[in-house]
Amino acid sequence: MRYAFTLSLTAIGFLAMAQEGMQYFRPNDKNGINVFETTKSDTTPFTKMKVKVGGNFEQSFQTLRDQNTAVPMTEAGYTGNVNSLIPLTNGFDLAMANLNIDAQLADGIRVNLSVYLASRHHEDTWVKGGYVQFDKLTFLHSSWVDNIMKSLTIKVGQFDVDYGDEHFRRSDGGNTIYNPFVENYIMDEFATEIGGEIYYHHKSGLFAMAGITNGELDPTIVAPTKIDSATGKVNQYLPAIHGKIGYDKDVTKDLRVRVTGSFYTDHSANSNTLFGGDRTGSHYYNVMENQNIANGTTLSDANDYSPFSGRYNPGFSEEVNTFMANLFLKYRGLEFFGTYENAEGRAITEKTQRQASQYATDLIYRFTRKENFWVGVRYNSVTAAMLGYAPDITINREAASVGWFVTKNVMMKVEYVNQVYLNYATTNILNGGKFDGAVVEASIGF
Repeated sequence: MRYAFTLSLTAIGFLAMAQEGMQYFRPNDKNGINVFETTKSDTTPFTKMKVKVGGNFEQSFQTLRDQNTAVPMTEAGYTGNVNSLIPLTNGFDLAMANLNIDAQLADGIRVNLSVYLASRHHEDTWVKGGYVQFDKLTFLHSSWVDNIMKSLTIKVGQFDVDYGDEHFRRSDGGNTIYNPFVENYIMDEFATEIGGEIYYHHKSGLFAMAGITNGELDPTIVAPTKIDSATGKVNQYLPAIHGKIGYDKDVTKDLRVRVTGSFYTDHSANSNTLFGGDRTGSHYYNVMENQNIANGTTLSDANDYSPFSGRYNPGFSEEVNTFMANLFLKYRGLEFFGTYENAEGRAITEKTQRQASQYATDLIYRFTRKENFWVGVRYNSVTAAMLGYAPDITINREAASVGWFVTKNVMMKVEYVNQVYLNYATTNILNGGKFDGAVVEASIGF
């Protein structure tokens, strides 16, 4: 509590000097929808140092129900059937909240600090990360550098790894304002890692990014001692490399086209969490879970337990090589967002890599003059090879949503979801698994 209190006092102090006017900045409200990487459009003149304190808050009401056909099983140390599901009822979920502090330090230099004040995964206060972004380097007093920086952006710190485009549309703890649905993808590719990214922007709409990180959510300086099963040698902590190339342009005043391809690769890690780096948790609560399993013990071939209900983590903690392609089209109020992803990797105990693939399509229609209302549908599917289990498993999700921006800072949405689990072993709690129902969510962003 004392940390939250200290942060609150700090925030109050910043609020006294808070001003608008961030350069190369993604707004925390409705204006941030469909903003991906920040562009080189310099529309805000720099006059002096400015600080902006913002926040996100969400509250949801859940009516989900689940079922499975897994055979009853007992587990040493537990009583009863560890394949039984937690009985669910209608009710409010734990509210989540974020604190965002941005400072314009100099012309073209902005710093960000993001804090999880409360979330499902970490109910206390955690620093999510922070970074400095350079869009100008005027302190070098070089006209040559100034000219180059008209096309470049440099980001350094601990930040959301820019792999794929879905992480720009996902719910992040209390920040759900960018997401037209309640939950993220089944295979949620999101992690904050320490490193740097450099972007090249061309006026034609073409852009490219190259990045390098430590490949870890939780960095360490302790020397490795574990033996890698694939090499027979002591594990190494190699840097992770990622990159993106794309095209994003308003082709006409009514039509925007964005297409990107990106990759992420890490050949040896302490514990890579690209598919499990969310420190806030799923927005579907307690579905497909047994109380004992949710408290921290899993079956040998089981996945997707608290706090990540409804998600799939392939467990590529030692090595991961993955590619994603995204297509975004917006014609007036109609939006299409498509994803194809192919990943392979392994844990340190595995000698060979396994594969996991994912595809998803979102179709959104925003209406009224200011596009304050929307209806949307999503289809998301994952097929993957699990550790220690021969047949590939499949998870399919269908979702439909309706939403309303009461103001640019206040949003309400209702989602109906249906998710099914296929080809799981009869001894796995997800065998014959299914959950469906509605979730109502209110969100504030500023």
